[in-house]
Amino acid sequence: MARYLQLLLTRRIGNLAGFIACAGLIAAALYLQYGVGIDPCPLCVMQRIAVIAAGTVFLAAAIHHPGRIGGHLYGALIAILSLAGLIVAGRHVWLQYIPADRRPACGPGLEYLFGAFGPLEALGRVFRGSGECGTVDWTLLGLSIPHWTLLAFIVFAAWALVLAFRD
Repeated sequence: MARYLQLLLTRRIGNLAGFIACAGLIAAALYLQYGVGIDPCPLCVMQRIAVIAAGTVFLAAAIHHPGRIGGHLYGALIAILSLAGLIVAGRHVWLQYIPADRRPACGPGLEYLFGAFGPLEALGRVFRGSGECGTVDWTLLGLSIPHWTLLAFIVFAAWALVLAFRD
C-alpha cells in the first residue's frame, strides 16, 4: 500500500496538484469578483499575481518533470514566490486589524498608480495600503480572504519544499 501511494504521489503529480490548487484559488477570486461583486483592492491584485506566478511554476515543474537538481530549483522558486505572496497577504491582514480611524486614506486604483508613478513608486504606494484594503467584505469560517490567502501561501511553500526534497 505504501509503495502504491509513493508511486501515485510522484513529483509530477504533486506539482500538478499545486497548480490545480492555485487555479482553484484564482477561480474562487474571480467568482467573488464577478459572481458576488467584490472588487479586489490593490493588495488583493498583488496576491493574485503571486498565486498565478506560483501556479505557473507548479505547472512548468509538472510539465518539465525535472530531476533532483531541477526539482530543488523549482521548489525554491515556488517557495520564494509564496513567501512574497505571504508578505503581501500578511500586510493585508495587518491592515484589516487597524482601527478604521487609523487606516490610511483610500488611494487611487492600481492602474492609475502604475501609470502615474512608475513601477517602483507604485508598488511602494500599494504596499503601504489604503483604507479599502482594511475592509473585510467576505469571510469563511471567520477568516477573511487575505487570511485564507496567507494560509494558502504557507501551504504552497511547504508543499513545494516537500516535493523538491523528496527522492
